[in-house]
Amino acid sequence: MNIGSTSPEYAYLELAALLRKRIASGEIASRLPSLTELTAETRLAIGTVRRAIGVLAREHLVQTVPGRGTFVTGSGRSAR
Repeated sequence: MNIGSTSPEYAYLELAALLRKRIASGEIASRLPSLTELTAETRLAIGTVRRAIGVLAREHLVQTVPGRGTFVTGSGRSAR
């Protein structure tokens, strides 16, 4: 995944849009990859990945359960 290298958009917003799209398509249906996995996959700082997940949480698309992971709570079909 190549995020933030060619886009003028903030990297966390770009990642949030990508995850939103993957949720809407059903590619991610229940549990998101861990912060460590997303950090390795995107080559972004962990704080940037956390911020992207925070955007999705505020949109009620995901919910983070401490010690368990981040889970999809909405379909994302009505999301931007």
